[in-house]
Amino acid sequence: MPENTFLKIEGLSKYFEGVRAVDGINLSLKKGEVTSLIGPNGAGKTTFFNCITGMVAPSAGDIYFQKKLISGLKPFQITARGVARTFQNIRLFSEMTVLENVLVGRYTKSAFSIKQTFMGALRQGKKFKQGETETRAVAMDLLEFVGLSAQSERPARHLAYGDQRRLEIARAMASDPQLLLLDEPAAGMNPRETHALMDLVGKIQKRGITPFLIEHNMQLVMGVSDQIVVLDHGTKIAQGSPKEIQKDRVVIAAYLGGA
Repeated sequence: MPENTFLKIEGLSKYFEGVRAVDGINLSLKKGEVTSLIGPNGAGKTTFFNCITGMVAPSAGDIYFQKKLISGLKPFQITARGVARTFQNIRLFSEMTVLENVLVGRYTKSAFSIKQTFMGALRQGKKFKQGETETRAVAMDLLEFVGLSAQSERPARHLAYGDQRRLEIARAMASDPQLLLLDEPAAGMNPRETHALMDLVGKIQKRGITPFLIEHNMQLVMGVSDQIVVLDHGTKIAQGSPKEIQKDRVVIAAYLGGA
C-alpha cells in the first residue's frame, strides 16, 4: 500500500437479494485530497458510503483506513478510528439546541463514558465540570467554524435548511475525524448556500480533514474536487481529475446524458 494512501478499498461488493448495489469496487484515496463520488440515482453511492462507515456489512471485499482493516467493525468503532459522516436526509435532533446537537457528536471523543457522564452530571465533580467546559468550548469553536455560533441556543428545527446542513457537518466534525464523508451536502440548497458550502469544504480541507463527497451538483463537484470517482449500476466506470472526467465519453454517456 503506497505511503500516502489514506483509504483503500479492495473488491468491495454489496448485494441485496441478488441485486448488486455495489459490485467489485477498488479505490484509493490520498490524505488531504477532496474526492467526489458521482453517478446517476441508484448507482450505489450511498450504499458505498454505508459500507465504509459500517452502516451495512459488505458482501465481499476489504476496507482499509490508514492501513488498518475496518470492514466488519461497528459504526461507533469506525468513528473512533477517525471516520465520520453526514447523511443524505438530515438527521438532527430537532428539539435540541444547535449547541446540544454538536455536543452529542463531541461526546464520542469524551474521556467519559455515557455512564460516567450521567454519574458526573449527578455528582458535578471537578474533573467532570472541567471536561464539560472543554467540550462546550470545542463545540462552540465548531459552530463558529461553520458560521452558526450566533444561533447556538436556537432549537435545530428553527434553522434554515442550509444551516441545518452546516450543523450536521459541525456535529460530524465534533468527533475529530480525519476522513469526513458528506452525503449530498448541497441537496436542497440555493445557489448562495451552495457557494458558501464550496468555501466550507475548502476550509475543512485546510483544517487537516480529508473530505469525501457524494454530490449531484456538478458546479460544486468540479469546483472543490481533486479527484472524481464515477459509479454506474454499482460499478466504478471512471476515476480522474475534474478535467479528465468532463472529457470521459463513458461518463458523458452514463451520467451526463451524452450519446
